[in-house]
Amino acid sequence: MSRRLSVLASVILLLFVLIAAQSAWVQFFHSPALNASIENPRNASTNSTQYQRGEILTADGTVLAQSVATSSRVNPWRRIYPLGALFSGVVGFTSTAQGNWALEAQYNNYLEAHPQPAQSLEQVLAPTKGSDSVTLTLSPTLQRIARSALAGRDGSVVAIVPSTGDVLAMYSNPTFNPVPFTSFDSKVQGAAWRSVNKKDKEGFPPLGLMATQQTFFPGSTFKVVTTAGIVAYKPALMNYYIKPLVSTALPDTTKRLFNDGNTACGGTIAQMLPQSCDPGYALLGIQLGAQDLTTEANAFGLNEVPPIDLPGVVSSFFPAESNLAANPPFLAYSAIGQEDVSVTALQNALVAAAIANGGTIMTPHLMSYVSAPDGTVVARYKDSAWKHPLTAAQAALIVPLMENVVKEGTAYGIFLPADDVAAKTGTAQVGNKLTNDTDDWMIAFAPATNPTIAVAVSIPYQNYSATGATIAGPVMKCVIEGALAMQAGLPATGTSTTCPT
Repeated sequence: MSRRLSVLASVILLLFVLIAAQSAWVQFFHSPALNASIENPRNASTNSTQYQRGEILTADGTVLAQSVATSSRVNPWRRIYPLGALFSGVVGFTSTAQGNWALEAQYNNYLEAHPQPAQSLEQVLAPTKGSDSVTLTLSPTLQRIARSALAGRDGSVVAIVPSTGDVLAMYSNPTFNPVPFTSFDSKVQGAAWRSVNKKDKEGFPPLGLMATQQTFFPGSTFKVVTTAGIVAYKPALMNYYIKPLVSTALPDTTKRLFNDGNTACGGTIAQMLPQSCDPGYALLGIQLGAQDLTTEANAFGLNEVPPIDLPGVVSSFFPAESNLAANPPFLAYSAIGQEDVSVTALQNALVAAAIANGGTIMTPHLMSYVSAPDGTVVARYKDSAWKHPLTAAQAALIVPLMENVVKEGTAYGIFLPADDVAAKTGTAQVGNKLTNDTDDWMIAFAPATNPTIAVAVSIPYQNYSATGATIAGPVMKCVIEGALAMQAGLPATGTSTTCPT
Protein backbone atom coordinates (compact mmCIF):
# COMPACT_ATOMS: atom_id res chain seq x y z
CA MET A 1 0.00 0.00 0.00
CA SER A 2 2.77 2.41 0.96
CA ARG A 3 4.53 1.60 -2.31
CA ARG A 4 1.44 2.60 -4.32
CA LEU A 5 1.11 5.83 -2.40
CA SER A 6 4.77 6.58 -3.08
CA VAL A 7 4.29 6.03 -6.82
CA LEU A 8 1.16 8.21 -6.83
CA ALA A 9 2.98 10.96 -4.96
CA SER A 10 5.84 10.78 -7.46
CA VAL A 11 3.41 11.06 -10.38
CA ILE A 12 1.68 14.07 -8.81
CA LEU A 13 5.04 15.71 -8.12
CA LEU A 14 6.09 15.11 -11.71
CA LEU A 15 2.88 16.71 -12.95
CA PHE A 16 3.54 19.77 -10.80
CA VAL A 17 7.06 19.95 -12.22
CA LEU A 18 5.67 19.78 -15.76
CA ILE A 19 3.12 22.50 -14.99
CA ALA A 20 5.83 24.71 -13.50
CA ALA A 21 8.08 24.09 -16.48
CA GLN A 22 5.27 24.91 -18.92
CA SER A 23 4.45 28.07 -16.99
CA ALA A 24 8.08 29.15 -17.02
CA TRP A 25 8.29 28.47 -20.75
CA VAL A 26 5.19 30.54 -21.48
CA GLN A 27 6.07 33.43 -19.18
CA PHE A 28 9.80 33.76 -19.71
CA PHE A 29 10.73 32.19 -23.02
CA HIS A 30 7.65 32.23 -25.25
CA SER A 31 6.06 35.47 -24.00
CA PRO A 32 7.66 37.73 -26.64
CA ALA A 33 6.17 35.62 -29.42
CA LEU A 34 2.78 35.60 -27.73
CA ASN A 35 2.87 39.35 -27.21
CA ALA A 36 3.66 39.91 -30.88
CA SER A 37 1.22 37.32 -32.18
CA ILE A 38 -1.49 38.59 -34.49
CA GLU A 39 -3.85 36.25 -32.60
CA ASN A 40 -3.32 38.28 -29.41
CA PRO A 41 -6.48 40.38 -28.84
CA ARG A 42 -4.40 43.10 -27.23
CA ASN A 43 -2.85 43.77 -30.61
CA ALA A 44 -6.19 44.65 -32.17
CA SER A 45 -5.49 48.38 -32.01
CA THR A 46 -2.25 48.00 -33.98
CA ASN A 47 -3.21 45.10 -36.23
CA SER A 48 -6.35 46.16 -37.98
CA THR A 49 -6.48 43.01 -40.10
CA GLN A 50 -7.70 40.86 -37.17
CA TYR A 51 -10.97 42.67 -36.57
CA GLN A 52 -13.51 44.47 -38.65
CA ARG A 53 -13.12 48.23 -38.18
CA GLY A 54 -16.02 50.62 -38.42
CA GLU A 55 -16.75 52.66 -41.51
CA ILE A 56 -15.84 56.29 -42.11
CA LEU A 57 -18.55 58.06 -44.11
CA THR A 58 -19.16 61.49 -45.63
CA ALA A 59 -22.18 63.61 -44.82
CA ASP A 60 -24.16 62.04 -47.68
CA GLY A 61 -23.23 58.47 -46.70
CA THR A 62 -20.40 57.92 -49.18
CA VAL A 63 -17.97 55.34 -47.79
CA LEU A 64 -14.45 56.64 -47.30
CA ALA A 65 -13.04 53.69 -45.34
CA GLN A 66 -14.32 50.20 -44.56
CA SER A 67 -13.06 46.72 -43.74
CA VAL A 68 -13.82 43.86 -46.13
CA ALA A 69 -13.49 40.15 -45.43
CA THR A 70 -10.66 38.13 -46.94
CA SER A 71 -10.15 34.38 -47.29
CA SER A 72 -7.11 34.47 -45.01
CA ARG A 73 -7.20 33.11 -41.45
CA VAL A 74 -4.14 35.16 -40.55
CA ASN A 75 -5.51 38.41 -42.00
CA PRO A 76 -9.30 38.00 -42.10
CA TRP A 77 -9.99 41.72 -42.75
CA ARG A 78 -8.51 44.28 -45.11
CA ARG A 79 -9.10 48.03 -44.96
CA ILE A 80 -10.12 49.68 -48.22
CA TYR A 81 -10.48 53.35 -49.19
CA PRO A 82 -12.93 53.65 -52.11
CA LEU A 83 -12.12 57.30 -52.91
CA GLY A 84 -8.38 56.87 -52.42
CA ALA A 85 -6.26 60.02 -52.61
CA LEU A 86 -9.26 62.37 -52.66
CA PHE A 87 -9.66 62.08 -48.88
CA SER A 88 -6.43 60.40 -47.76
CA GLY A 89 -5.01 63.53 -46.12
CA VAL A 90 -8.03 63.73 -43.83
CA VAL A 91 -9.01 60.08 -43.43
CA GLY A 92 -5.45 58.75 -43.30
CA PHE A 93 -4.93 55.00 -43.16
CA THR A 94 -4.50 52.09 -40.77
CA SER A 95 -1.45 49.92 -41.32
CA THR A 96 0.12 46.91 -39.62
CA ALA A 97 3.54 48.56 -40.00
CA GLN A 98 2.83 52.30 -39.64
CA GLY A 99 -0.16 52.30 -37.30
CA ASN A 100 -3.12 54.65 -37.60
CA TRP A 101 -3.04 58.11 -39.18
CA ALA A 102 -5.35 61.14 -39.39
CA LEU A 103 -9.01 60.35 -38.63
CA GLU A 104 -8.23 56.64 -38.46
CA ALA A 105 -6.10 57.55 -35.43
CA GLN A 106 -8.35 60.31 -34.05
CA TYR A 107 -11.36 58.02 -33.76
CA ASN A 108 -9.57 54.71 -33.34
CA ASN A 109 -11.32 53.93 -30.05
CA TYR A 110 -14.65 54.00 -31.87
CA LEU A 111 -13.48 52.38 -35.11
CA GLU A 112 -11.64 49.41 -33.63
CA ALA A 113 -13.60 46.44 -32.29
CA HIS A 114 -14.57 46.97 -28.65
CA PRO A 115 -17.06 45.43 -26.19
CA GLN A 116 -20.66 46.29 -26.97
CA PRO A 117 -23.42 46.84 -24.40
CA ALA A 118 -25.11 43.55 -23.52
CA GLN A 119 -28.56 43.10 -25.04
CA SER A 120 -29.29 39.72 -23.42
CA LEU A 121 -28.22 37.40 -20.59
CA GLU A 122 -26.22 35.41 -23.12
CA GLN A 123 -24.23 38.54 -24.02
CA VAL A 124 -23.70 39.30 -20.34
CA LEU A 125 -22.05 35.89 -19.93
CA ALA A 126 -20.27 36.09 -23.30
CA PRO A 127 -19.70 39.77 -24.20
CA THR A 128 -19.73 40.63 -27.89
CA LYS A 129 -17.39 42.93 -29.78
CA GLY A 130 -18.29 45.38 -32.49
CA SER A 131 -17.01 48.55 -34.12
CA ASP A 132 -18.68 51.93 -34.46
CA SER A 133 -18.88 53.99 -37.64
CA VAL A 134 -17.97 57.67 -37.91
CA THR A 135 -19.97 60.02 -40.14
CA LEU A 136 -18.21 63.24 -41.14
CA THR A 137 -19.34 66.72 -42.15
CA LEU A 138 -17.38 66.54 -45.42
CA SER A 139 -18.99 66.71 -48.86
CA PRO A 140 -17.43 64.47 -51.53
CA THR A 141 -18.77 66.72 -54.26
CA LEU A 142 -17.17 69.85 -52.83
CA GLN A 143 -13.96 67.91 -52.22
CA ARG A 144 -13.90 66.91 -55.89
CA ILE A 145 -14.49 70.50 -56.94
CA ALA A 146 -11.52 71.61 -54.85
CA ARG A 147 -9.31 68.93 -56.38
CA SER A 148 -10.41 69.76 -59.90
CA ALA A 149 -9.94 73.50 -59.44
CA LEU A 150 -6.41 73.12 -58.04
CA ALA A 151 -5.63 71.19 -61.23
CA GLY A 152 -2.65 69.33 -59.83
CA ARG A 153 -0.93 72.37 -58.32
CA ASP A 154 0.36 72.29 -54.78
CA GLY A 155 -2.18 74.04 -52.59
CA SER A 156 -5.10 73.62 -50.27
CA VAL A 157 -8.78 74.46 -49.89
CA VAL A 158 -10.75 74.61 -46.67
CA ALA A 159 -14.51 75.26 -46.66
CA ILE A 160 -16.43 75.77 -43.41
CA VAL A 161 -19.99 76.53 -42.35
CA PRO A 162 -19.44 79.75 -40.35
CA SER A 163 -22.36 79.27 -37.95
CA THR A 164 -21.45 75.71 -36.89
CA GLY A 165 -17.79 75.03 -37.67
CA ASP A 166 -18.73 72.09 -39.94
CA VAL A 167 -15.87 71.45 -42.36
CA LEU A 168 -17.39 70.82 -45.78
CA ALA A 169 -14.15 70.41 -47.72
CA MET A 170 -10.51 70.04 -46.75
CA TYR A 171 -8.35 69.13 -49.72
CA SER A 172 -4.60 69.45 -50.16
CA ASN A 173 -2.17 68.62 -52.91
CA PRO A 174 0.24 66.83 -52.92
CA THR A 175 -1.73 63.88 -51.64
CA PHE A 176 -1.17 60.13 -51.59
CA ASN A 177 -2.74 56.77 -52.30
CA PRO A 178 -3.59 54.99 -49.01
CA VAL A 179 -4.13 51.57 -50.61
CA PRO A 180 -0.52 50.25 -50.41
CA PHE A 181 -0.58 50.74 -46.63
CA THR A 182 -3.29 48.09 -46.37
CA SER A 183 -1.14 45.49 -48.08
CA PHE A 184 -0.21 42.32 -46.16
CA ASP A 185 3.26 42.56 -47.71
CA SER A 186 5.67 44.52 -45.49
CA LYS A 187 7.82 45.40 -48.50
CA VAL A 188 4.86 47.06 -50.21
CA GLN A 189 4.10 49.04 -47.06
CA GLY A 190 7.75 50.04 -46.72
CA ALA A 191 7.90 51.30 -50.30
CA ALA A 192 4.69 53.28 -49.77
CA TRP A 193 6.07 54.85 -46.61
CA ARG A 194 9.24 55.98 -48.38
CA SER A 195 7.19 57.35 -51.26
CA VAL A 196 4.82 59.48 -49.17
CA ASN A 197 7.71 60.98 -47.22
CA LYS A 198 9.58 62.04 -50.35
CA LYS A 199 9.17 65.77 -51.00
CA ASP A 200 7.98 67.05 -54.35
CA LYS A 201 9.75 69.74 -56.37
CA GLU A 202 8.34 72.50 -54.15
CA GLY A 203 9.49 70.76 -50.99
CA PHE A 204 6.17 69.33 -49.79
CA PRO A 205 5.78 65.64 -48.81
CA PRO A 206 2.54 63.92 -49.86
CA LEU A 207 2.00 62.49 -46.37
CA GLY A 208 -0.02 64.78 -44.17
CA LEU A 209 -2.31 67.68 -45.00
CA MET A 210 -1.02 71.02 -46.23
CA ALA A 211 -4.25 72.70 -45.13
CA THR A 212 -3.50 72.07 -41.46
CA GLN A 213 0.23 71.27 -41.29
CA GLN A 214 1.94 73.88 -43.49
CA THR A 215 2.01 77.65 -42.93
CA PHE A 216 2.60 80.39 -45.49
CA PHE A 217 2.75 84.18 -45.60
CA PRO A 218 -0.91 85.30 -45.74
CA GLY A 219 -0.12 88.51 -47.58
CA SER A 220 -2.98 90.96 -47.89
CA THR A 221 -5.59 88.54 -46.54
CA PHE A 222 -4.15 89.53 -43.16
CA LYS A 223 -5.42 93.07 -43.73
CA VAL A 224 -8.78 91.72 -42.57
CA VAL A 225 -7.22 91.04 -39.16
CA THR A 226 -5.53 94.46 -39.15
CA THR A 227 -8.87 96.06 -40.00
CA ALA A 228 -10.47 94.10 -37.17
CA GLY A 229 -7.85 95.43 -34.76
CA ILE A 230 -8.64 98.97 -35.83
CA VAL A 231 -12.37 98.41 -35.48
CA ALA A 232 -11.93 96.85 -32.04
CA TYR A 233 -9.30 99.13 -30.49
CA LYS A 234 -8.89 102.35 -32.48
CA PRO A 235 -12.08 102.89 -34.50
CA ALA A 236 -11.13 106.50 -35.21
CA LEU A 237 -8.59 105.13 -37.67
CA MET A 238 -11.46 103.92 -39.87
CA ASN A 239 -11.71 107.50 -41.16
CA TYR A 240 -7.98 108.20 -41.11
CA TYR A 241 -7.02 109.53 -44.54
CA ILE A 242 -3.74 108.59 -46.17
CA LYS A 243 -2.61 110.55 -49.20
CA PRO A 244 -2.21 108.30 -52.27
CA LEU A 245 1.31 106.93 -52.35
CA VAL A 246 3.37 104.63 -54.55
CA SER A 247 5.63 103.93 -51.57
CA THR A 248 6.13 105.07 -48.01
CA ALA A 249 9.07 105.58 -45.72
CA LEU A 250 9.14 103.56 -42.52
CA PRO A 251 10.68 104.47 -39.16
CA ASP A 252 14.21 103.29 -38.34
CA THR A 253 15.09 102.28 -41.90
CA THR A 254 16.07 103.87 -45.19
CA LYS A 255 14.09 101.29 -47.16
CA ARG A 256 10.69 102.15 -48.55
CA LEU A 257 7.62 99.96 -48.73
CA PHE A 258 6.16 99.95 -52.24
CA ASN A 259 2.65 99.13 -53.36
CA ASP A 260 2.18 96.10 -55.60
CA GLY A 261 2.87 97.06 -59.20
CA ASN A 262 4.32 100.42 -58.10
CA THR A 263 0.87 101.99 -58.40
CA ALA A 264 -0.35 104.81 -56.17
CA CYS A 265 -3.01 104.08 -53.56
CA GLY A 266 -4.47 105.70 -50.49
CA GLY A 267 -7.61 107.09 -48.88
CA THR A 268 -9.52 105.73 -45.90
CA ILE A 269 -9.89 102.06 -44.98
CA ALA A 270 -13.10 101.92 -47.01
CA GLN A 271 -11.02 102.74 -50.08
CA MET A 272 -7.78 100.97 -49.18
CA LEU A 273 -9.05 97.48 -48.29
CA PRO A 274 -10.76 96.88 -51.66
CA GLN A 275 -7.67 98.06 -53.56
CA SER A 276 -5.38 96.32 -51.03
CA CYS A 277 -3.13 99.30 -50.47
CA ASP A 278 0.17 98.12 -48.97
CA PRO A 279 1.72 101.49 -47.99
CA GLY A 280 -1.55 102.67 -46.46
CA TYR A 281 -2.08 99.53 -44.38
CA ALA A 282 1.57 99.53 -43.29
CA LEU A 283 1.09 103.04 -41.91
CA LEU A 284 -2.20 102.01 -40.30
CA GLY A 285 -0.41 99.10 -38.62
CA ILE A 286 2.06 101.52 -37.07
CA GLN A 287 -0.82 103.76 -35.96
CA LEU A 288 -2.66 100.80 -34.46
CA GLY A 289 0.44 99.76 -32.55
CA ALA A 290 2.12 96.49 -31.64
CA GLN A 291 -0.02 95.77 -28.60
CA ASP A 292 -3.40 96.10 -30.27
CA LEU A 293 -2.38 94.33 -33.49
CA THR A 294 -0.85 91.44 -31.56
CA THR A 295 -3.87 91.20 -29.28
CA GLU A 296 -6.24 91.03 -32.24
CA ALA A 297 -4.13 88.48 -34.11
CA ASN A 298 -4.14 86.25 -31.04
CA ALA A 299 -7.90 86.83 -30.65
CA PHE A 300 -8.35 85.25 -34.09
CA GLY A 301 -6.43 82.18 -32.93
CA LEU A 302 -2.93 82.79 -34.27
CA ASN A 303 -0.23 81.27 -32.05
CA GLU A 304 -2.67 78.54 -30.99
CA VAL A 305 -3.45 75.16 -32.48
CA PRO A 306 -7.06 75.24 -33.74
CA PRO A 307 -9.05 72.63 -31.76
CA ILE A 308 -10.15 70.59 -34.76
CA ASP A 309 -10.56 66.82 -34.38
CA LEU A 310 -7.53 65.89 -36.45
CA PRO A 311 -3.99 64.95 -35.39
CA GLY A 312 -0.91 66.88 -36.46
CA VAL A 313 -2.51 70.33 -36.81
CA VAL A 314 -0.04 73.19 -36.36
CA SER A 315 -0.51 76.71 -35.08
CA SER A 316 -0.22 79.82 -37.22
CA PHE A 317 2.30 82.46 -36.19
CA PHE A 318 2.23 86.15 -35.37
CA PRO A 319 5.28 87.86 -33.87
CA ALA A 320 5.44 88.78 -30.20
CA GLU A 321 4.37 92.27 -29.21
CA SER A 322 7.82 93.08 -27.80
CA ASN A 323 9.49 92.28 -31.13
CA LEU A 324 7.11 94.47 -33.10
CA ALA A 325 7.26 97.34 -30.60
CA ALA A 326 11.05 97.40 -30.86
CA ASN A 327 11.02 97.23 -34.67
CA PRO A 328 8.47 99.56 -36.34
CA PRO A 329 9.32 98.28 -39.87
CA PHE A 330 8.50 94.74 -38.72
CA LEU A 331 5.21 96.05 -37.34
CA ALA A 332 4.42 97.70 -40.68
CA TYR A 333 5.17 94.57 -42.70
CA SER A 334 3.31 92.35 -40.23
CA ALA A 335 0.19 94.49 -40.68
CA ILE A 336 0.14 93.49 -44.36
CA GLY A 337 0.77 89.78 -43.71
CA GLN A 338 4.49 89.73 -44.46
CA GLU A 339 7.64 89.61 -42.32
CA ASP A 340 7.30 86.57 -40.01
CA VAL A 341 3.51 86.18 -40.17
CA SER A 342 2.50 82.70 -41.38
CA VAL A 343 -0.83 80.91 -41.38
CA THR A 344 -2.44 77.65 -42.41
CA ALA A 345 -5.35 77.49 -44.81
CA LEU A 346 -7.48 76.30 -41.90
CA GLN A 347 -6.61 79.40 -39.88
CA ASN A 348 -7.38 81.73 -42.78
CA ALA A 349 -10.71 80.00 -43.35
CA LEU A 350 -11.48 80.70 -39.69
CA VAL A 351 -10.64 84.38 -40.21
CA ALA A 352 -13.21 84.56 -43.00
CA ALA A 353 -15.70 82.56 -40.91
CA ALA A 354 -15.29 84.97 -37.99
CA ILE A 355 -16.37 87.97 -40.06
CA ALA A 356 -19.17 85.94 -41.62
CA ASN A 357 -20.46 84.75 -38.24
CA GLY A 358 -20.73 88.08 -36.48
CA GLY A 359 -17.28 88.03 -34.91
CA THR A 360 -17.39 84.52 -33.42
CA ILE A 361 -15.21 81.62 -34.56
CA MET A 362 -16.96 78.32 -34.06
CA THR A 363 -14.82 75.29 -33.23
CA PRO A 364 -13.99 73.60 -36.55
CA HIS A 365 -14.80 69.91 -36.69
CA LEU A 366 -14.98 66.93 -39.04
CA MET A 367 -17.03 64.44 -37.02
CA SER A 368 -20.80 64.76 -37.25
CA TYR A 369 -21.82 61.68 -35.27
CA VAL A 370 -20.75 58.17 -34.31
CA SER A 371 -23.12 55.22 -34.69
CA ALA A 372 -23.04 51.74 -33.17
CA PRO A 373 -23.34 48.53 -35.26
CA ASP A 374 -27.13 48.61 -34.80
CA GLY A 375 -27.31 52.20 -36.05
CA THR A 376 -27.80 53.80 -32.64
CA VAL A 377 -26.06 57.17 -32.34
CA VAL A 378 -23.52 56.86 -29.52
CA ALA A 379 -21.90 60.30 -29.92
CA ARG A 380 -22.89 63.49 -31.71
CA TYR A 381 -20.85 66.64 -32.13
CA LYS A 382 -22.16 69.66 -30.25
CA ASP A 383 -21.43 73.08 -31.73
CA SER A 384 -19.25 75.32 -29.59
CA ALA A 385 -17.53 78.69 -29.93
CA TRP A 386 -13.74 78.86 -29.94
CA LYS A 387 -12.88 82.56 -30.24
CA HIS A 388 -14.66 85.95 -30.12
CA PRO A 389 -12.30 88.38 -31.85
CA LEU A 390 -15.08 90.91 -32.57
CA THR A 391 -18.58 91.81 -31.53
CA ALA A 392 -21.37 91.39 -34.05
CA ALA A 393 -21.53 95.16 -34.58
CA GLN A 394 -17.79 95.35 -35.19
CA ALA A 395 -17.80 92.44 -37.65
CA ALA A 396 -20.69 94.07 -39.52
CA LEU A 397 -18.44 97.06 -40.30
CA ILE A 398 -15.98 94.82 -42.14
CA VAL A 399 -18.50 92.87 -44.25
CA PRO A 400 -19.23 95.69 -46.74
CA LEU A 401 -15.50 96.38 -47.09
CA MET A 402 -14.95 92.76 -48.15
CA GLU A 403 -17.97 92.96 -50.45
CA ASN A 404 -16.34 95.92 -52.18
CA VAL A 405 -13.21 93.83 -52.76
CA VAL A 406 -15.44 91.82 -55.10
CA LYS A 407 -17.50 94.70 -56.49
CA GLU A 408 -14.70 97.13 -57.26
CA GLY A 409 -11.42 95.89 -55.82
CA THR A 410 -8.79 93.23 -56.41
CA ALA A 411 -11.38 90.42 -56.81
CA TYR A 412 -13.49 92.34 -59.32
CA GLY A 413 -14.83 90.19 -62.16
CA ILE A 414 -14.20 86.84 -60.49
CA PHE A 415 -17.72 86.16 -59.18
CA LEU A 416 -21.19 86.69 -60.55
CA PRO A 417 -23.14 89.46 -58.78
CA ALA A 418 -25.78 86.89 -57.82
CA ASP A 419 -23.21 84.97 -55.78
CA ASP A 420 -23.08 87.87 -53.27
CA VAL A 421 -19.50 87.17 -52.19
CA ALA A 422 -17.35 89.02 -49.67
CA ALA A 423 -13.64 88.33 -50.12
CA LYS A 424 -10.04 89.39 -49.66
CA THR A 425 -7.13 88.51 -51.93
CA GLY A 426 -3.55 88.01 -50.85
CA THR A 427 -0.28 87.97 -52.79
CA ALA A 428 2.65 87.44 -50.43
CA GLN A 429 6.21 88.04 -51.55
CA VAL A 430 8.15 84.92 -50.54
CA GLY A 431 11.65 85.93 -51.59
CA ASN A 432 13.11 82.42 -51.33
CA LYS A 433 15.68 80.73 -53.54
CA LEU A 434 13.10 78.89 -55.63
CA THR A 435 12.14 80.16 -59.05
CA ASN A 436 8.65 80.94 -57.74
CA ASP A 437 8.14 83.97 -55.56
CA THR A 438 4.56 84.42 -54.32
CA ASP A 439 2.13 82.70 -51.99
CA ASP A 440 -1.29 83.36 -53.50
CA TRP A 441 -4.43 83.46 -51.39
CA MET A 442 -8.07 84.26 -51.30
CA ILE A 443 -10.47 84.11 -48.38
CA ALA A 444 -14.21 84.61 -48.89
CA PHE A 445 -17.69 83.92 -47.62
CA ALA A 446 -21.12 83.87 -49.21
CA PRO A 447 -23.85 84.95 -49.40
CA ALA A 448 -22.53 88.10 -47.77
CA THR A 449 -25.97 88.98 -46.45
CA ASN A 450 -26.48 85.56 -44.82
CA PRO A 451 -23.27 83.52 -44.99
CA THR A 452 -23.52 79.76 -45.28
CA ILE A 453 -19.95 79.02 -46.36
CA ALA A 454 -16.50 80.47 -45.68
CA VAL A 455 -13.49 79.37 -47.71
CA ALA A 456 -9.74 79.79 -47.82
CA VAL A 457 -7.67 78.93 -50.89
CA SER A 458 -3.88 78.79 -50.63
CA ILE A 459 -1.57 78.16 -53.60
CA PRO A 460 2.06 78.71 -52.59
CA TYR A 461 5.23 79.36 -54.56
CA GLN A 462 3.78 80.81 -57.73
CA ASN A 463 5.51 83.01 -60.27
CA TYR A 464 6.40 86.53 -59.28
CA SER A 465 3.81 87.95 -61.70
CA ALA A 466 1.01 85.84 -60.17
CA THR A 467 -1.59 87.29 -57.79
CA GLY A 468 -4.13 85.95 -55.37
CA ALA A 469 -6.88 87.11 -57.72
CA THR A 470 -5.53 85.36 -60.81
CA ILE A 471 -4.32 82.16 -59.13
CA ALA A 472 -6.54 81.53 -56.09
CA GLY A 473 -9.54 83.44 -57.47
CA PRO A 474 -10.71 80.86 -60.04
CA VAL A 475 -10.42 78.10 -57.43
CA MET A 476 -12.47 80.13 -54.98
CA LYS A 477 -15.09 80.79 -57.66
CA CYS A 478 -15.52 77.06 -58.26
CA VAL A 479 -15.80 76.20 -54.57
CA ILE A 480 -18.17 79.05 -53.68
CA GLU A 481 -20.43 78.50 -56.67
CA GLY A 482 -20.43 74.75 -56.13
CA ALA A 483 -21.39 75.10 -52.48
CA LEU A 484 -24.15 77.62 -53.17
CA ALA A 485 -25.53 75.46 -55.98
CA MET A 486 -25.60 72.40 -53.75
CA GLN A 487 -27.40 74.35 -51.02
CA ALA A 488 -29.98 75.42 -53.59
CA GLY A 489 -30.44 71.85 -54.82
CA LEU A 490 -28.82 72.59 -58.18
CA PRO A 491 -25.97 70.78 -59.98
CA ALA A 492 -22.75 71.43 -58.11
CA THR A 493 -20.98 72.83 -61.18
CA GLY A 494 -22.98 75.98 -60.58
CA THR A 495 -22.86 78.48 -63.43
CA SER A 496 -19.32 77.64 -64.53
CA THR A 497 -18.25 75.13 -67.15
CA THR A 498 -14.64 75.28 -65.93
CA CYS A 499 -15.33 73.59 -62.60
CA PRO A 500 -16.11 69.93 -63.32
CA THR A 501 -16.54 67.63 -60.34
